[in-house]
Amino acid sequence: MPTLYGHPMSGNSYKVKLLLSLLGLDYEWITVDLMKGEHKQPEFLTLNPFGQIPVLTDGDIVIADAQGALGYLARHYAPEGPWFPQEPVAMAAVIRWLSITAGEVRQGPESARLYYLFGVKAINIERATEKAAFILDQLNQHLSSQDWLVGSTPTIADVAVFPYVALAPDGKIDLSPYPHVLSWIERVKQLPGFVGMRGIEALAGNA
Repeated sequence: MPTLYGHPMSGNSYKVKLLLSLLGLDYEWITVDLMKGEHKQPEFLTLNPFGQIPVLTDGDIVIADAQGALGYLARHYAPEGPWFPQEPVAMAAVIRWLSITAGEVRQGPESARLYYLFGVKAINIERATEKAAFILDQLNQHLSSQDWLVGSTPTIADVAVFPYVALAPDGKIDLSPYPHVLSWIERVKQLPGFVGMRGIEALAGNA
């Protein structure tokens, strides 16, 4: 059974938890107390020497990266499913969005959330706000002609990008100028097995 080490306020922890739920998998959740520095203690550093969450373990397998965990779970537990397509062009498109998640999304809405919600003042908030506007505009254009980021069904691309976009208001980013993004957020929330987190409410009757 997989074990997920994370923090309830972490969007990266949440995206792995979300896919576990969408796949209907049983798993153990272990909270890593960041305020107490548990992620920098020797026991945790044996799992991830970078001292970062989330970490997914599954038997002897240790995956110390959120996007990597999504790929592993999709391929290992739903190899014939749509979550991580094997067709080369679709696979490349999914991987591109995983890269965008770790790039533009992290530099934009994720950084703005860190600045305002957690007081990480080392972040250049003007740059983060500009980056957020850029990626949200790109997303809005992309989603104007399709329901999901890649193909006609949800994939781990949607799961990866979703959390920090949906949490953008925590970074004082208004999503109302991006109606296609808002519609996509609601579609994700309607997926069977969807679970929320603080700042992302599950729809009534779901999860």
